[in-house]
Amino acid sequence: MRLIADLHIHSRYSRATSPSIDLPTLSRAARDKGIDVLGTGDFTHPEWFKILKGGLAPEGNGLYTHDGIRYLVSGEISAVWSQDGRVRKVHLLVLSPSLDDASRINRELSLLGNLAADGRPIFGASAERLLDAIYNASPDAEVIPAHAWTPWFSVFGSRSGFDSLDECFGPYTERIFAIETGLSSDPPMNWRVSALDRIALVSNSDAHSTANLGREATIFDLPEPSYEAIIAAVKGTGPGRLTGTIEFFPQEGKYHYDGHRACGVVMSPAEAIRANDRCPVCGRPLTDGVMHRVEDLADRPAGFSSSGRPPFYSVVPLPEIIAQALGTGVKTKGVAREHERLIRHFGNEFSILIDLPEEELRKALPARIAEGIVRVRRGELRIEPGYDGVYGKVTIPLPDEEEQLSLL
Repeated sequence: MRLIADLHIHSRYSRATSPSIDLPTLSRAARDKGIDVLGTGDFTHPEWFKILKGGLAPEGNGLYTHDGIRYLVSGEISAVWSQDGRVRKVHLLVLSPSLDDASRINRELSLLGNLAADGRPIFGASAERLLDAIYNASPDAEVIPAHAWTPWFSVFGSRSGFDSLDECFGPYTERIFAIETGLSSDPPMNWRVSALDRIALVSNSDAHSTANLGREATIFDLPEPSYEAIIAAVKGTGPGRLTGTIEFFPQEGKYHYDGHRACGVVMSPAEAIRANDRCPVCGRPLTDGVMHRVEDLADRPAGFSSSGRPPFYSVVPLPEIIAQALGTGVKTKGVAREHERLIRHFGNEFSILIDLPEEELRKALPARIAEGIVRVRRGELRIEPGYDGVYGKVTIPLPDEEEQLSLL
């Protein structure tokens, strides 16, 4: 059974999130996207936890359901502490085998920080201390380093992270079996670091609104859906398998290149090194991006191919493809109407973006939309890389645009 899972999202109780997020809107958006298992997000927040307890029906296998969508209990926490003379800031994705386990985890974590302050609570405690509390409360809970390369809040972040998992997690390092690659890196970038060969690479959206659900996700082949089967598939210890990931184009991520947002400066790692990692406009330090950080830790060349690793599918969200095909904004009524029509006809977005053969695409979809999807699949894009908190810009060069460019 193929299952597509997005296990890292947020509720309306996290800062900078849509106030309209609730279980009905999440379930509807997941169904339209093609997500089979959705993380609950924010289980540590008291108000959201009440909503989860009241709105989710247990399946008896560690998963819960709402309106036809399965949910796995998950949440993100932030650890901020001082180690070896530096301030460290690491975000962690916590997966719980049940709401009862989540309740016990919440009791332990409440002794270390204020869970009601934010859906992604901040703790003045080390990652090791937090894992100790989580595993003591729920031995079958699991922790995955979130968006592992983001400069400011991640295990390998250039500004506040570490050079190895062991430095961060100490005696719990062997329990870390996966990392979340994040929007600004993709599997080939991670394959360059041999220390990660034993680590599974998973992808999730970290969505702060329903529109961003599934912008990254993980694909499983499981005999039966359950919490235990999903964890075993990631670990590679069960009959099920992790069969692939759905990815952002990493250049589109908002920390891919180096740069300084205040001055509008963006640089490749090589350019930044030549500039001594200083902004050429104001002289302040650049924010080293994910690509630079991978270069720092990599012991394999760019383009290294890791045989036996699951495949990945780089996508652009369907509304963005429709908008470029129509020559209009993503949030216009025309895009919304066409998106809804295609979802009604084909069932969900992933069926269109990933599964539908090219021949059927061209028969069933408007020509420019079909051409846009085909070009995304081929990677025939123009991308201005993201940097220092600014998302990259993706352009799909459709035929009439190519003709216009040739006349310039």
